[in-house]
Amino acid sequence: MAKKNFVLDTNVILHDYQCVKNFQENNVYIPIAVLEEVDKFKKGYEQINYNARAFTRIVDKAIEKETEEDTKDKGSKLHDFITKGISVNDDGGRVYILTEGQHHPKVQAAFGEDIKDHRIISTALTLMDEHPGEETVLVSKDVNMRLKALSLGLEAEDYTTDKIRQEDPNRPEQHEIEIADDSAVDSLYVAGGKGVPVEELSLPVTVVPNQTFVLKAPNSSALCRVDNEAKTIRTVEKKSYFGITPRNAEQALALDVLMDQSLSLVALTGTAGTGKTLLALAAALAQAEDYRQILLARPIVSLADKDIGFLPGDYKQKIMPYMQPLFDNLNVIKSQLGTGSAAAQEIDAMLGDERLVVEALAYIRGRSLGDVIFIVDEAQNLTPQEIKTIITRAGDHARMIFTGDVQQIDSPYLDSRSNGLAYMIERMRGEDCFAHVNLIHGERSHLSDLAARKL
Repeated sequence: MAKKNFVLDTNVILHDYQCVKNFQENNVYIPIAVLEEVDKFKKGYEQINYNARAFTRIVDKAIEKETEEDTKDKGSKLHDFITKGISVNDDGGRVYILTEGQHHPKVQAAFGEDIKDHRIISTALTLMDEHPGEETVLVSKDVNMRLKALSLGLEAEDYTTDKIRQEDPNRPEQHEIEIADDSAVDSLYVAGGKGVPVEELSLPVTVVPNQTFVLKAPNSSALCRVDNEAKTIRTVEKKSYFGITPRNAEQALALDVLMDQSLSLVALTGTAGTGKTLLALAAALAQAEDYRQILLARPIVSLADKDIGFLPGDYKQKIMPYMQPLFDNLNVIKSQLGTGSAAAQEIDAMLGDERLVVEALAYIRGRSLGDVIFIVDEAQNLTPQEIKTIITRAGDHARMIFTGDVQQIDSPYLDSRSNGLAYMIERMRGEDCFAHVNLIHGERSHLSDLAARKL
């Protein structure tokens, strides 16, 4: 098979700093305009800044490796980086820098404006002209960038290495499972917490560890959960925690996994109003005595193209608008408990002595999180690399709970298959320390549920 030439956009590198290693034996080209943009992101403490620095280190290490192999000096190898490329993987793939062809006549005629995106497209078109017998592809996570390239006859595609596979309707997932025999449901209730061996229930689908579902027979049903070795299935009871009572089957299943301290990683997904954050908070508060601290965080997604620095006040005042949904959920719990109740006052006391901390996610990174319950809200706005960075901070006796709606994404470079929450669920499914519950029914209000379904 003939090698392809892949030209990378800046957002691909900032999304996955190891991307240059993932094109097998094919050639990877980086326009000089991309290097200029990556260089601007090297300073800072966000994941995007780390990715920019890490990418630079990968390239530098590859140059040093080839220098050692053929004893050429580093300056000479930097020149070879442009003319001959450098090896970055074991498949024979090489990476090149493109310094010429930044003003292709097709781009100038079509768009006119001299911006970085147009220079990158021009560079790719020039490469395509210089190699007419080879396939040249622009790789970008910006759909508008891809559309511009396609309009000029340049093949363009998204970066899909860390995207989950297309949804398979037959793969195991929490949902309703129908069986024809009522006696199977009866046996589950008789067994109670001990559970019934999976093979005795003769389910029509394969189940995975910690999967939750509603088992429905013609005249009976049961809320069920698979044990963490997928050997038995037990019933789940509806229980209230810290003033919050489950209103539907999925909420009851969610609280069951949230209260299980053997599960160090939990994901709750669902549309707006299904109770994801509220359930996670209630379960965490119910277990507060077993942990040193409860951390609540969410990624800051800038509004109207304004960074957090544009907001007035100190750090706490700046992040308050972004963190307000978390405080709103705490207020719901306090109202359910009774504003003057001892439990509600305990929440205020926990906030006061920082046993309960609400913080922007950017300020959590870099810490070692031991003996904590860490709730990350709106996790669908994180990249797979950011999710990995957060989870790898988990220390001893730590639990991590991620909530989000994989269909409601604010980042222009993520979608329902490439966001970090969906990626984590796909990769962690079946692990004995992980559980995922998808909440279906909106419980905020009839209007909220109607809007989520109709609009």
